Amino acid sequence: MIQVTRKDGNEANENLIRRFNRKVLQSGVLSTVKAGQRFSKPISKVERRKKAIVRRARKADKLSKTRLGLR
Repeated sequence: MIQVTRKDGNEANENLIRRFNRKVLQSGVLSTVKAGQRFSKPISKVERRKKAIVRRARKADKLSKTRLGLR
């Protein structure tokens, strides 16, 4: 837990927020949370190849349609 307190009673809110943001970035908490959000289960090599084949087929279909002027 990151805590930031006012240096004195007259410190501006913007300075307080800036110091808090700096501490959060330096601690690395935000990057670990974002990395956890992007985590996906590893898929097998066979499934990766199947998805690649489908992706290439869709791309080729789209390219052929644009060449014909349909899209």
